[in-house]
Order: sequence, then C-alpha cells, then structure tokens
Amino acid sequence: MTKAEPLPVQTPPAGAPSRRDRVGAYRVLWWIALIVLAADQLTKYWIVHTLPLGTYGPGRWIPVIDGFFHLVHVGNTGAAWSLFTGQSTLLALLALVTLGAIYFWRRTLGLRQRWMQISFGLLCGGIVGNLIDRLAYGHVVDFLDFHFGSYIYPTFNIADSGIVVGVAIYFVRNLRAPPEEAADGDAPRKK
Repeated sequence: MTKAEPLPVQTPPAGAPSRRDRVGAYRVLWWIALIVLAADQLTKYWIVHTLPLGTYGPGRWIPVIDGFFHLVHVGNTGAAWSLFTGQSTLLALLALVTLGAIYFWRRTLGLRQRWMQISFGLLCGGIVGNLIDRLAYGHVVDFLDFHFGSYIYPTFNIADSGIVVGVAIYFVRNLRAPPEEAADGDAPRKK
C-alpha cells in the first residue's frame, strides 16, 4: 500500500474577495433579517407566556385600543388568511425551499442592491420567524388583531408584516426601476 499524497490546498486567486467580503456584501440583508427575526420571536415569546393559546374575544384578549386593536394568542396551521389550514409541515418545507431559492438566485435577484437587501431582509426574517414557530409549536403564533367596524382583519404577527412589506418593496421597486437597475448588482451596467 502506498502512502496517499496530501490534497493540494486551494487558495483563491489574487484579488478575489474573501468569504468574509462576500458575506459582508449582504450585510444590510443580514441585519434587517436578524432585527425582524428577533422582534418577531421576542414578541411571540411574550404572547406565549402571557396569554393561553386560543385567547380571543372580549374579556380574554388584551385591549390596546379598545374596539380596534387587541393582543390575542391564536395558532395558525395555514398560510395567510388561514389558507392551507392544517398544512404546517408542507408550509415549513415550502419556507425552506424558498430560502434556498433566494440564496441560489441571489445574483439574479440583485441582492447586492440596497433596496433588494432591505426587501429580502424583511422577507427572510419573516420566513425564518414563522418557520421557527412551525417547528417549535406546529403552528404559527399570531397575536395582532385589528377590527375595522364590523370587519375583522385576519390576526397576524411581526414575521407576517416583514413578509408583506418585503414583497411590497420588491414589487414597487421593480415596477419603478429602469431595466438595467433591476438587473444584478454584480453585473456591469450598460451605458
């Protein structure tokens, strides 16, 4: 038996950005995602330890602005507006696939641009916040309850807000951006 030769150590070409520089290029995305995730999980922790699950209705909720805004504790095994109720595992897998797709297509999505980092930071923080709930509780913890006269808006949480605002920024920014600005931030711009 012959002694195996050690594998050569691969070094990046001279002038290539380090891994730290490549990750740092997305720092706005990372910070926003972490802030949304922390705010989401801290508020949900407080709700879970303050109100029992299923706390909804007068005398059970915490009125913030009576008749308009209340804090409640409900579990949602579906998506927005309780679509796909009972499909928490499927929705958790969809969240993982979505996060993987965002990573895989980060250049195509133009995630080095500040507006895209803000958009996807909100989106990713929200996705991870709700994914943690699905894994920890088997449902998403919703607690923000708004009433507009006789209309009751579906109960939601901070992660949901991050997702909605992130998607809205993405669509508005892409509708208003010139075609070359909507392209990848790494690609050279045409003049």
